[in-house]
Amino acid sequence: MTETAWLLPLSGVGVGIVMGFVARRYHFCTLGAFERCWYAGDSTRLRSWVLVALVAAMLTQLAQFFGFVDGSRTFYATHPLNLLGVTLGGLMFGIGMALVGTCGFGALIRLGGGSLRAAVALTGIALSALAAQRGITAQGRVAMTEPFDMVISTEHGSTLAGLLESFGLSILTIPTMLVVFLTIGYWIFRDAGFRADRERIGVGLVLGICVALGWLITSYFASIAFFPVQLEAANFVGPVGDALFQIVVTTGAMPDYAVGLVMGVVLGAAVAAWTADDIRWEACDDARELSRHIFGSFLMGTGGIMALGCTIGQVVSAASVFALSAPLAFASMALGARIGLSLLLEGSPLAFLRRSTQPAE
Repeated sequence: MTETAWLLPLSGVGVGIVMGFVARRYHFCTLGAFERCWYAGDSTRLRSWVLVALVAAMLTQLAQFFGFVDGSRTFYATHPLNLLGVTLGGLMFGIGMALVGTCGFGALIRLGGGSLRAAVALTGIALSALAAQRGITAQGRVAMTEPFDMVISTEHGSTLAGLLESFGLSILTIPTMLVVFLTIGYWIFRDAGFRADRERIGVGLVLGICVALGWLITSYFASIAFFPVQLEAANFVGPVGDALFQIVVTTGAMPDYAVGLVMGVVLGAAVAAWTADDIRWEACDDARELSRHIFGSFLMGTGGIMALGCTIGQVVSAASVFALSAPLAFASMALGARIGLSLLLEGSPLAFLRRSTQPAE
């Protein structure tokens, strides 16, 4: 039993090493993808990021079709759809991501390369996530958002399949998924520049496979283990807090897959940075930058718990099981990031709105 318990987090370490190495070596960054798209007119990295979600979703749905994964047992399906929590939490996470300069996954990648600023951000994310889960801010979070819970009482819960089932349209589930896959795939590969960029395509494929592997691995252990196993893929908010808790508190509880994944990402990024001679010790330049990282990490940790995940946890992992929260989280996180970047780069949080409404010359 003990050996099986240790195999679960070690599997997470292995997958995390691959994710961390690839993301560090090829500069995969969610905020960077948004920033280049909005300010440089280059959507290549954004298409690569969306490809991660597409590959993860296609493989996850294939695994579910053959009975290897049960999406209805995942946290995203069993948790009620909370419109306020996902929207407000996603907005907070997006703004915090802009203030910090990266998301939770990106902070782990930077930590592997020697960034002490990332260490500050991750500590803030971990502490604020723990507080929002089971601490002082959890009371306010529950009181504010719980009245907006929407329970979909079907076999598939808060997913596309569950929504269609509630309207008696289960027969449309697979056709709808195929339309979504084809539409997103068309948008990704319609750009000739992206089609020619094998590096970005490769990154999208590898990371998407890694996310889907999380569902397969945890589903397998859940079927053979004599202890409860949370079905997980990839998330870098709550598990960052759990990892910190495991480090500083001895409870006797074994680390789970997600904690192993967090550790593996840092290790993989460190290997990539070391082999490329890219390890750089970096600290905050002044108190203003430090305060921005602390406040941003608080928004990311708290918002990530309210939104049930980060840009990877919600927009990739949750989307791979067609959770209804995923598109809402994506929209609110993107809007939050836009507001935060406008504040930092243009001096006003709503500068992008004024620019978009200006008549073309």
